[in-house]
Amino acid sequence: MTTNGTAITQTTTPPPLPRRPWHGILVATALPLTPDLSVDYDRYAEHCAWLLENGCDGVVPNGSLGEYQVLTPRERARVVETAVAAVGGERVMPGVAAYGSAEARRWAEQAGEAGCAAVMLLPPNAYRADERSVSAHYAEVARAGLPVVAYNNPVDTKVDLVPELLARLHGEGWIQGVKEFSGDVRRAYRIAELAPELDLLAGADDVLLELAVAGARGWIAGYPNALPRACAELYRAATAGDLATATPLYRRLHPLLRWDSRVEFVQAIKLSMDLAGRYGGPVRPPRMPLPPEQEAAVRAATEKALAAGLS
Repeated sequence: MTTNGTAITQTTTPPPLPRRPWHGILVATALPLTPDLSVDYDRYAEHCAWLLENGCDGVVPNGSLGEYQVLTPRERARVVETAVAAVGGERVMPGVAAYGSAEARRWAEQAGEAGCAAVMLLPPNAYRADERSVSAHYAEVARAGLPVVAYNNPVDTKVDLVPELLARLHGEGWIQGVKEFSGDVRRAYRIAELAPELDLLAGADDVLLELAVAGARGWIAGYPNALPRACAELYRAATAGDLATATPLYRRLHPLLRWDSRVEFVQAIKLSMDLAGRYGGPVRPPRMPLPPEQEAAVRAATEKALAAGLS
């Protein structure tokens, strides 16, 4: 495979498909932008394939890490099409968040037309929605016909999908899983009590081990963009209950993983990609480059991980 004239050597074969499209380690993909801030689709296709070749199970385009909010509709659609062409639709679960439920449903329909097997959906986030609005939103998008994984990120959306609400959404058949980004690992046990068939996915890199121990069936992850093999090893050890392997690896990675829960997570992960020999590249405004002190912190943590042989 080549991209932009650079030969790419496949390092490993992709792992077998998980039982459901959202099981396993799915990477919320960073989006490569050229110096003029246009999307580099060839490089993105290569990146998706490289992630699977290095132990990941699938990709999640058009999440916040993919800067979907600042893409044009055509760019956003083409990102999904590019990922599907690179790794196959059964391994692609795009984010379909939008301010309006009708628009979110259209993005879910576009994902289905592109060949995707599932979608990920934030609650309404143009305002602080109540439970009726949240329920109507998920019901509308579910009508597109693809399985929906809810994305609970109360920090950014100001709408909290608490376990009781998730259980109701699942009971109606509108969601099949949840990416849990609240940071409250106690919720894993409450969700399992109220909706035992609802699949819990770790949504923040820095609580992966805790949620894996609590029974998470997947990890929608950020830092595999830079260190896929180490993150895949961590995920598989954690979910297998191999704490002797997982715990020290988690400790070594945690100075980086915690950046996934910071405001500057996109810039931090892209910088780590650059340092690891991948192309991270710039971000689109209104995001700005990291200030010097944050750049130094990310650089130091990344270089320490690389020096330890993590990749």
